[in-house]
This record gives sequence, structure tokens and C-alpha cells, in this order.
Amino acid sequence: RTHTHTQPYHHHHLTHFPTRRSSLSFSFSFASMWSVFRSLSSALSRMGLLESPSALATSRCPHLNQLTPRQCRATVSTLSSDHVEEKMAHATVSEFIQGCPFAKVVLKSGPEAQQAIEAANVLHSVHQTPQQGVVPKVVAATATSSATACSSAVAAAAAAATATTTARDASCSSSNLLTSPSTAAATSAPAPAECAVEYSQMIVDELNNLHTSGRYRTFHPMARQRGAFPRAHHDLLDDQVTMWCSNDYLGMGQNPGVISAMQEALQAHGAGSGGTRNISGTTPFHVQLESELASLHGKQGAMLYGSCYVANSATIQALVKLLPGCELFSDQKNHASIIEGVRQSGAPKHVFRHNDLTHLEQLLQQAPSHVPKIILFESVYSMDGTVAPIEAICDLAQRYHALTFVDEVHAVGLYGERGGGVAQQLGLESRLDLVSGTLGKAFGVYGGYVSGESDLLDAVRHHSSGYTFTTSLPPVVAAGALASVRHLKQSQVERQQHRRNTQRLRNLLLERGLPLMSSPSHILPVLVGDAQLCKRMSDWLLQERRIYVQPINFPTVPVGTERFRLTPSPVHTPQMMLHLADSLYTVFSEFDALPRGSTLDFYTALQASANQDQETVQSLLAYE
Repeated sequence: RTHTHTQPYHHHHLTHFPTRRSSLSFSFSFASMWSVFRSLSSALSRMGLLESPSALATSRCPHLNQLTPRQCRATVSTLSSDHVEEKMAHATVSEFIQGCPFAKVVLKSGPEAQQAIEAANVLHSVHQTPQQGVVPKVVAATATSSATACSSAVAAAAAAATATTTARDASCSSSNLLTSPSTAAATSAPAPAECAVEYSQMIVDELNNLHTSGRYRTFHPMARQRGAFPRAHHDLLDDQVTMWCSNDYLGMGQNPGVISAMQEALQAHGAGSGGTRNISGTTPFHVQLESELASLHGKQGAMLYGSCYVANSATIQALVKLLPGCELFSDQKNHASIIEGVRQSGAPKHVFRHNDLTHLEQLLQQAPSHVPKIILFESVYSMDGTVAPIEAICDLAQRYHALTFVDEVHAVGLYGERGGGVAQQLGLESRLDLVSGTLGKAFGVYGGYVSGESDLLDAVRHHSSGYTFTTSLPPVVAAGALASVRHLKQSQVERQQHRRNTQRLRNLLLERGLPLMSSPSHILPVLVGDAQLCKRMSDWLLQERRIYVQPINFPTVPVGTERFRLTPSPVHTPQMMLHLADSLYTVFSEFDALPRGSTLDFYTALQASANQDQETVQSLLAYE
């Protein structure tokens, strides 16, 4: 997700979530017996337990066809051996009437014997009141090389579910909770508490899962202090910390010219815009900023959005409306905003392996020549720091008559003679149809945009709900962004110092043997490989060394590739960088996290997989 496409909703394809072995998860329908049987038998067939869905009744798991939808609410997963416990902990299925029982079946297929069941665990859990006198039961089947465990475990779960279902239904029926709507409406007796949906328990269970897996995210309250960045005051610690994961890449949020422009706009025009762009929300600042952004990318026009997440998602959906039959081709590691746009558009989608031109071309070849096509990718990928082969993608787009949509969010302001991004630095701006960017990272303010040809944007404007039906950026924000864009179009000082500091920190990390993942860009990912360990190391750095760097874990990146994402800026001093490098070496040593053995092999493989074009790498690292 990956951010890679590790997030389970990403495009709804499994190729977005690479693990060492493939994983699969299905949630069964509550609507009908047939839906339960069909989904479960299909999953078991993939595991080699059933010859075909039609063989369910006479399969090696004969007890399955005795389960009713109420008795079995199942999630069937094939899991990599490294993450069985974690996955099982997250596979909770919530009953639509929380008081009634459900069974959870987890089957694991081993790598050496795909047809053997290495583990079959069935959890029967009932949320109940003490007055019921029904004790939750846990039935477990030990690992075996046959299907006996599956059959026995499911049968045991069915028996337990039947017993508790009978008791619960009797209780609920006596109180008319399960009667017909007309009967229920006629009675004034309230539903008993034990039969109510326990929403709070569902939420608590999910929060416990997040804590147990190390995926719970702590939002640290910190007050950035004008003129002191990257130092900030941590409210909980009541102390100063140094920020090493901020996306204010150039420190423009502290730029005196930007602050002055915002103060003047606030005094002159007040706080908010007062409406949508169509209804009183278009100010001279909005018009000037769109013109400046169009100029930045060498395009005819630009459209402002509330954020680049909205810009990507809304624009993709609008394009699909404009181009009937359009098919979308999306990089595996695209940001969640692009994935959301693809999913919501409803268009046929094809996901190509990250930066894999051969795979992309294979997918383009399979699409009908007469249908519209759009290739969606990023210039710099935020979690790995990898860079797209933009020129080669443009060549493929030209060959197969496809449009190109590039997200330059992590590149605008940082690369190019005027801060237009990687495409500008490589002289490829004119070959791209649409470029999206943000005003909230290198430009240091807030907002997002899309730039392109005027007719195309005019059509998108009239079909983009995310543009039309939301309040526009406040004038004070637009004024600050305008000042920042204009400054970085002229000044090279920030970009040059930023690259020097990036290279200096990279060298310090490599000198200490830290697991720095290969990255030609300004993003320096340091591999940890375990969510809980990454969180503990992050806490140690904050508490012991006053270094703030957040752990990056699933679903932002795949399980097993958890990391720290370091973002040096022009205002980090040499002393700060030395302190960070020494502190990272200490925490990796203290927690025994330095790469060795198979971990070192995995780390080496990750570095080799970057496969970046060397000319692009050298161009990105050039200071002049």
C-alpha cells in the first residue's frame, strides 16, 4: 500500500498487497444460504480442499452443508505463516444482531503442501448478559495434514452455535424481538437489552485489534513555533522535539513572505470564502493562484480543490463520466486518493506492477484499441521514495493512444527549474495531459489542484462533484499559497539546500549500516519490518532523544515492510542530522533490529528492487 496499495480497499485487487505469499479474504453474505455455501466452497476450492463448488455436499468437509447463515458467519483466509496470529486477530466478523452467535473459520494453506490444512481454528463467541447463563466456548483444531481438522472443527462450531442460538432465540422470541414487522409494531414492549446490537462492543473490539497488532495510530499534539521549525513543542511531553517526518519539505510554512501575504489577506478580506466556487466562493486570489499553477506546469489552466486527495479522486471520476467506456491503468503503489477515484468511477481497471513497463504494456495491449484509456501514476512515491519512468510511460501512452495523469504531490516545489516537479526537471511537461499537485507539502500551506488543457479542465469542472459542491479555499489560504508558489518559481536556494541535506543524511545512515531502503528522491525510508517493534522504537526515540518520527505500518505499507520515513529539510542543521543518525543506530541496536541473516537478504532484495533509471537518479540528486 502500501502508501502503497496495501490497504484492503485499494482497487479491490490483491496484487496491491504483496506479501511473501499471497493472501485471500472473503466475508460471507448474511442474505442467503446459497451465498454462504457458494463463497465458502469457492474459497476452499482455491485451497485444494474441494474439487469444485458443486462438490460441497460430498466434500471432505461434509458438516459444512449443515450450517445455516445464522450458525456460521465466516471469514476464510489463506495466510502467510509469519502473520497467522495477527491476521486471525483481525478477522473478526460482526453479527448483524450482536447478541446472536457466530463462528469464525480460519484455514491456512502451507507453502510446501498446498492441499494440507496446517491450521483450522474455529472461534465461537457470544456477547451475552450474565442472566443468560450461557458461557462462551472456544473450539480449536490442532494442525494436521488432512482435512479432518476442518470437518471436526466446523462441526464443533456448528454444535456450539446451535446450542447458543436455541437459547438466545428462545429468549428473544419470548420478547417479540424476532417477530414480523407488523407484530412488532403492534407491541409496546421494548426489546430486551441482551438482544440489542452492542455497537460499543464492536468498536472496542476493533480498537483492541489495532492495539494488539501495533497498528493503532497515536496523534501527537505538537505546536510548531514560528521561526523555530523543525523544532516544535510536544504538548504531552511539555518539551521541545525535532520533527523528522514532516511534509513541509522546504519549511515554506515558516517563510516570512508567505506569512505576511496571509496576514494581509486576513486583514483585508476576513476568514472564509463564503461559498462554493459557483456561489460567491471565487475570489481574485483563487483566479490568480490557478493562473500561477497553470504557468508552473506549462499548461493552459488549473483547478483548485480543497486538497489533492479530493483533486485526484474527483477528477478521475469526472474523466470517466466524460469518456464513455474509459478504462483505467493504475500503478500498484498509487496513493489512496487515486485508488478511491478509480473505485468510485466504476470504470474497468487494470493495475500494473510498480514501475513495471512490460506489465503496463501487456495490459494496454489487452484493451480494445477503440476505448479511451488513462494511465494513472505518481512521479515520486511517498513511502518508498521511488521515481516513475515518466518518459517511458509517455511513450506507451502515445503508442496506445492513452491519456496520462501524473500525481506530482511529492515533487512540486522540490524538483524542476521553477519547482514544477520531476516532469519539469526531465523536460517532459508537454507530454503529460493532466498533472495534480498539492499546496500543503513543499509549498507549506494547504489545498490541491489539477492542471491541464483549458477545454479538458472546463469539462471536468462541470462534472466534478468534489469541485462544485464544497466550500472553496479561504482567501487567506489561497493568498499564502500564491506567495509560496511565486517564491519557489524564482528561488533555487531552498531546493539546493534541501538536496544537500538529503544527501548528507543519506550518507550518515549508510555509514552506520542502518537499513536504508534504496531511494533516489528526498524521501529516506528506513526499514524495521515489524509493526509493534516500529511503534516501540518510535516511542523510544521520542521519549529518550526527543526525536519525532512516526512509524509507518499497514495499511500504508505492506505487512513486513514497516518503516520510518525520514524527510530532511533545508532547515535541519548538521548537528540535528548527526543526532538523528546516532540515535537511530542506538535504537536499532537496543531493540536488536539491525539487519542480519534472512532479514539482511530481504533488505538487500528491497534495495535491488528499486530498479531506478540511473540518469533519472543523477538528475534528481543534481544540485545545480
